[in-house]
Amino acid sequence: MENFFKINENNTTIGKELSAGLISYITVVYIIVVNSTILSVAGIPLEAGIIATILSVFVGCLLIGFWSNTPMLLIPGMGLNAMFTYTIVQSGGFAWQEALAMVFAAGTIFTILAFTPLARIIIKAIPDSLKEAISVGIGILLILIGFDNSSIITSSEHTLLAIGDLSSPEAIITFAGLIITIVLFIKNVKGNLLLSIVITTALSLMFTGGKATGPLFEMPDFGEYFSVFGQLSWAKTGDFVFWLTAFSLAMVVIFENIGLVHGHAKLLGRPESSKKALEATALIAMFSGVLGTSPTVASVESAAGITAGGRTGLTSITTGVLFLVSLILIPIIKLVPPSAVSPVLILIGILMLQGITAIPLDDLSESFPALLIIVLIPLTYSIADGMAIGFILYPVTKVLLGKGREISPALYMIALLFLSSFVLQYAL
Repeated sequence: MENFFKINENNTTIGKELSAGLISYITVVYIIVVNSTILSVAGIPLEAGIIATILSVFVGCLLIGFWSNTPMLLIPGMGLNAMFTYTIVQSGGFAWQEALAMVFAAGTIFTILAFTPLARIIIKAIPDSLKEAISVGIGILLILIGFDNSSIITSSEHTLLAIGDLSSPEAIITFAGLIITIVLFIKNVKGNLLLSIVITTALSLMFTGGKATGPLFEMPDFGEYFSVFGQLSWAKTGDFVFWLTAFSLAMVVIFENIGLVHGHAKLLGRPESSKKALEATALIAMFSGVLGTSPTVASVESAAGITAGGRTGLTSITTGVLFLVSLILIPIIKLVPPSAVSPVLILIGILMLQGITAIPLDDLSESFPALLIIVLIPLTYSIADGMAIGFILYPVTKVLLGKGREISPALYMIALLFLSSFVLQYAL
């Protein structure tokens, strides 16, 4: 173990690594509930979504731990699961099986880029203002989904959106849960998101009279899971929109992962480890489609394990094994209502809004396309369409202002792909 993980060389101990892995698990285990709940809206059975989420984290953490020997965690990405369910399935009209095929296709694109110099070329081609705008737009979409799931915001015939019944138990519990979640987060309580879900679920069970109908600990129903595992549908591969949507998904996956991996590698003081970590991240993002979930990312919560002293892959492997053990907790996980998940979605969305400060609002040639992305992602309920309009208008604006030379050929190509999609969808 010493020779493989280089425990002494990384100035750590096996005890520290195991402890950091446990802390990482407590910090990030909330994703089981949140991700499976979002996947269920797309039509994936809840228990199958729980198993898919657990297995994707287990496989991802083992892969990045052994391949890159870093304490990073790979979990289904918030925002990417929203894109999977609300953009691709609900707005795009694709079946969840076709969406899983897109996850595999997007992961394949990411893998090709991760193992070649192309990743840096693409990333350098996309302006920082557009990258930040995508995150902010997704944040607003998550906030909207959180309030919508608890019927605090509903559709309206006259104003599109309207306030729902704030006296309903779901609304009251969501607001109470949101206050609890924010306080725990600000106080930096360990496992704050998990703790908020537990407390809000308890409140919900108390006020709605819900209860478990069977044993709290049992092995999962893999029969249901096998109806999801490997069920990728390539029926619409002849449709250009299928591939353009997969490309849009790939762009979000690539932007998010490269930033997170490099940030964590820098925090570790080992920037050279980012290449292998990125390769592992790309591989499991591709394999996520086979497992039955939206793409994984190198989670922000990896910083918790690093801060706790995790320095090697043993930390991430420990977290992965603990996730596998979580399979016996599925009956408890299924007790969690949407009103306990919504506060977490809203908080994560709010945190993502902070990126707007990085957009140069005093330069309209930069901020105008970025702000349109921010507004259109939630208004269209489509991350892909919001991105597309911003990516098209950015080079158009620059060219009209005589700044066309600032645009790289790669960005012109991306804008042309998005424009072609709109032409094929609406003009033909």
